[in-house]
Amino acid sequence: MEYDSVSRGARAMFFMLTPNESSFEKVEDVPQYVQQATPFFVGLMTLELVVGFLKTGAPVITISDGITSLSAGMVSRLPLLLMRGCELSAYMHVWNHYRLVELPWDSAWTWWFTFLGVDFGYYWVHRFAHEVAVLWAAHQVHHSSEYYNLTTALRQSVTQPFTSWVFYLPMALAVPPSIFAVHIQLNLLYQFWIHTELIRDLGPLEWILNTPKHHRVHHGRNLYCIDKNYGGILIIWDRLFGTFAQEADQVVYGLVFPIKRFEILYVQLHYYLYLWKKSKTYKTISNKLSTFLNGPSWKPGKRRLGDHNDNPKVTGKEVPHNPSWSLPVQIYAVIHFLLVLKTYHDLFENKMAIIGCLGAISLCRHDDIAEVQLHEAPCTFTGSAYRGLCLPLSAVLGSAQHRLSAARHQEEG
Repeated sequence: MEYDSVSRGARAMFFMLTPNESSFEKVEDVPQYVQQATPFFVGLMTLELVVGFLKTGAPVITISDGITSLSAGMVSRLPLLLMRGCELSAYMHVWNHYRLVELPWDSAWTWWFTFLGVDFGYYWVHRFAHEVAVLWAAHQVHHSSEYYNLTTALRQSVTQPFTSWVFYLPMALAVPPSIFAVHIQLNLLYQFWIHTELIRDLGPLEWILNTPKHHRVHHGRNLYCIDKNYGGILIIWDRLFGTFAQEADQVVYGLVFPIKRFEILYVQLHYYLYLWKKSKTYKTISNKLSTFLNGPSWKPGKRRLGDHNDNPKVTGKEVPHNPSWSLPVQIYAVIHFLLVLKTYHDLFENKMAIIGCLGAISLCRHDDIAEVQLHEAPCTFTGSAYRGLCLPLSAVLGSAQHRLSAARHQEEG
């Protein structure tokens, strides 16, 4: 049984699960593929580090950039502690109220149709994230690393999921949420392993699939790389819609104007502040709105997507920002990060306890039931006390249960 679980987890990373083993009737039965992938993330990053050092004689991951990327990934998933993902929540709302037909959840045809639908939706999510400045403000987080390795894959935005859900809603008119919930995760997991320089070419697969070779182009700031190769699993969308580019000159990674910073909040939010300041330099409402709705390089008098005339020239000799840290500082940074990672892991391991804590508050306020009286106590999760992290779990649940029972008793009486 343990071997089967490991096998499914490993194959999920490369979109190698079959419809039979990844079709579910209810959303509640869908595995948390992304959360369960943590050991495979760690294993593949370690493998890349070892192989990269053997091939180049130098580490392919730096402490400063690697920790920043991993921290961005952790921050991006924190909202999931308190709510279901926006993409799935919006999808389920449309499915519950507006679906036109109901495709069978246990059909392989439904499974493959959903695969194509999610990947097609992702292409447009990704393309709009590059072509609309306020969406780019979220997505630029993923492009802010000047390195290209597996940690870069985890450098995700905390705000992008709040807008990406729109592009998947048409599928909710026919495809069951449980099948969508599988594919939205598998599509994301596939894109992890393509963030590497160690795999150069995959032959005929390059015609159909998004590969490390194609995705390196997408992360480049060379002129020929900008706004190219948006595909998630399939590269055919780029070939169809004219956004495909072959890898040619040495790719120089990162933003056109590198931020050269590692503070995680700055990495996540700095571009929103930039857009606000940029919009204030214009007098007309039209130009102010266009700052957010047109392309990132737009200026008055230019076409909607702007141009790249103001971009710094890429020579191929650029050196990634890598400040020199003393050994004690590096050790401190690593230890501090591991402690944060342990807390992050514990939080998600006890996610249901947190949701139960908040859910109980909501229940106690429903139908005019008296407010819960909370007492000062640690909120305990599986034997670990996190003071001040949330409302006392035992007090909330105990009081909620008592008052709900009393309310039901009154109704029956």
